[in-house]
Amino acid sequence: MPTPAEEATNPVQARFSHGNEGYATLVWRRFKRSPMGMIGLTLVGLLLVVSIFADFFAPMDPKAANLPFAPPDVIAFENPDGAFSLIPYVYPIGDSGEFDPITFQPLNGPDKTNPTPTSLFVKGYPYKILWFIPSDIHFFGTTDGRPIQLLGTDKFGRDILSRGIVGSRISLMIALAVVTLTTIVGTLVGITSGYLGGRTDAWVQRFVEFVLAFPQLPLYLALTSLIPVTAPSNVFLTFVIAVMAVLGWAQLSREVRSKTLSLARIEYVRAAIAVGSSDARIITRHILPNVLSHIIVAITLAIPSVVLLESFLGFLGFAVKPPLISWGLMLQDTGTFSVIGSYPWILSPVVFVLITVFAFNALGDGLRDAIDPY
Repeated sequence: MPTPAEEATNPVQARFSHGNEGYATLVWRRFKRSPMGMIGLTLVGLLLVVSIFADFFAPMDPKAANLPFAPPDVIAFENPDGAFSLIPYVYPIGDSGEFDPITFQPLNGPDKTNPTPTSLFVKGYPYKILWFIPSDIHFFGTTDGRPIQLLGTDKFGRDILSRGIVGSRISLMIALAVVTLTTIVGTLVGITSGYLGGRTDAWVQRFVEFVLAFPQLPLYLALTSLIPVTAPSNVFLTFVIAVMAVLGWAQLSREVRSKTLSLARIEYVRAAIAVGSSDARIITRHILPNVLSHIIVAITLAIPSVVLLESFLGFLGFAVKPPLISWGLMLQDTGTFSVIGSYPWILSPVVFVLITVFAFNALGDGLRDAIDPY
């Protein structure tokens, strides 16, 4: 405890001091002041949990076929008599027996005579937790085993909600794999080029400019079309990740190079060179830790870009092939305007993409403000 004399001599430090805080603690304290950053962190955490345990959260078998283009079921906290119920009931959409007064088309509505009770932790289709623990327990579903389709079905009668939950695993896996590869390659190339300088830096930057000069979208389509249609899904997925990584590392390398050029002229780096430290030690102990904050922010902002790119390529049919499931592959059903106008719930995968992009962008903005508040 500080004495009254010490508090009087240093009142500012006595009031605002938080003890010995490291850099990570200071960043976290600033990050907690950002409401959007905390929302993004919460959503990212939920997305990762849902994608890892996707089969547990999916109420239906994503490959099981039922009624094609079935509308979303209505869920309500009331029993068939109209009284309030703590247990929600699902009412399937069916023919209400009424007609539109202008077009005389039959109107659809919830079927109150055929309710489906729901519950948490119910039995459903079998799966494996973390790919090796067998289980058939799901987070929510119907107690009588009847289908529950909260977002409707696609043209093959498959539940869109379950496919969106399971598809998050492939979409996020592609994004994380691509960002990991681009970060490693871009960081190594950028630091090496900026630190060594001279002729090495000139030649490396000319190659980086050569990569950036390619129009990426036509090149994506050309490279992915090289894989035959009969190739296994794992081979096609690996090739897509490799193509995205090869074309995505150059921009990060230029950003890291600019940071390295300024850090290489700081006094403590020159002192390390003067005492005979090796280049590898200077890069790993002095330059890389100071560039790491920018790399972390770049990662959080690059992931939504890859998610959008995968969704776009999947919509065109150049990202993921069946039987794999991804958000981009699900968007192929929205290729015709007639389908969108008649069955608007087919656009539900767009919501998954928007939530993911918002979550990682909010997290990246919060980290950027916390790491570099000035």
